[in-house]
Amino acid sequence: MTDQHLPLIAPPRIRRQQSVALALLVLSGVINYLDRGTLAVANELVRGDLGLTMGQMGVLLSAFSWTYAVCQLPVGVLVDRIGPRWLLGIGLVVWSVSQAAGGFASTFGYFVIARLVLGIGEAPQFPSAARVVGNWFPPASRGTPTGIFNSASPLGIALAPLILSPLIAAFNWRSAFFVTGAAGLVVAIIWLALYRDPVKSRMTTEERAYLESGVDVSAKPPAKVSFAEWRALFSYPATWGMLIGFFGSVYLNWVYLTWLPGYLRTARHMSLTNTGFAAAVPFFCGFLGALVAGWVSDRIASKSASPVGGRRNAMVLAMLGMVVFTVPAAFVESNTIALACISFVIFLANASSACAWSLATIVAPPSRIASLGAIQNFGGFLGGALAPLLTGYIAQGWSFVPALLTGAGIAFVGAMSYLFLVRKPMAEQGPDAGPNALHAST
Repeated sequence: MTDQHLPLIAPPRIRRQQSVALALLVLSGVINYLDRGTLAVANELVRGDLGLTMGQMGVLLSAFSWTYAVCQLPVGVLVDRIGPRWLLGIGLVVWSVSQAAGGFASTFGYFVIARLVLGIGEAPQFPSAARVVGNWFPPASRGTPTGIFNSASPLGIALAPLILSPLIAAFNWRSAFFVTGAAGLVVAIIWLALYRDPVKSRMTTEERAYLESGVDVSAKPPAKVSFAEWRALFSYPATWGMLIGFFGSVYLNWVYLTWLPGYLRTARHMSLTNTGFAAAVPFFCGFLGALVAGWVSDRIASKSASPVGGRRNAMVLAMLGMVVFTVPAAFVESNTIALACISFVIFLANASSACAWSLATIVAPPSRIASLGAIQNFGGFLGGALAPLLTGYIAQGWSFVPALLTGAGIAFVGAMSYLFLVRKPMAEQGPDAGPNALHAST
């Protein structure tokens, strides 16, 4: 077994497959977040057209996240059992059709249903991406590719106002839903045509040795993940630390992701044109944050006594930074300073997301990477579901200041959950394995 601290060089054929897989994950991830961000960009126009209050808009913005969060639990197991190729391909078709259907909305109830289905369709994206990284990269090299596929989320959100605002201005808000829905169907075809999971029986000795570097091959993983084996993950403190911790990270991130354009126009009185540019800047910073975090987490892990400790500590520091920069963002009068602070928050939020998914590939047993990643994401998108809802009602009843401070407090609790509960990786064991089946102390 190769020392985890040595640099790993992928054989040429593996490197080509890694490049194809990551390119497709970024492409599908950008479409994923363009679809999520369409409603945020069209916020005021949809509210005016359908006659919605800010509270109702909060419900509509959060509807996607409820089904997305709930579906994380079964989707993680399905990805581990069936594989990411078909799960993500089917998900792309479902979410693209529901996105296009949102363009036909004429009532609040219909729009809520379309957003609920969107959440179901988008659920396989990130568990599939974590599984792809687990399939094609050895543990010591998973931070950088995780940062790359996570960079698609802020990139998609950054592109949303730049691409969709002119489209909405030229036609109407419905056209944005039709165009992004059609783009998703095209990406579904490309994904199914090009992506394949690795088949080790067809690999050379060198290729197998690369993929098994740092993996305990003496503990043979089960062929299929059973419900009992999935349920056993909840007996580990690390699982709860990741679930609660990601709740805090995603909650604060989604306060900005769903309400930033509306916040800039409502609370800071920016025009639609200026809002499109201003709302894009923080998410381009988030794109850089995801890329940098993946690379940095690999460097930290390579120098740490435990890869878990290194990646966890990077996660905690990023989340504490989110808290620190949110406080001045809530209070300063200058739009420029507020946007600078928000840009730092989004940079760190996406850095923490990349660290979280990278952490899942290290903490989880090899057979349950998607399952643990999906459980963590379930916690995250409970936060993602509550954030736009609570923010809408708090802003309606008081202002955006307490809404932002609430997000900062929740993120702080999440950081402490990672710090104190995520301590050790889980061994590859059978369905009865519990918290004592651990190895590699921090």
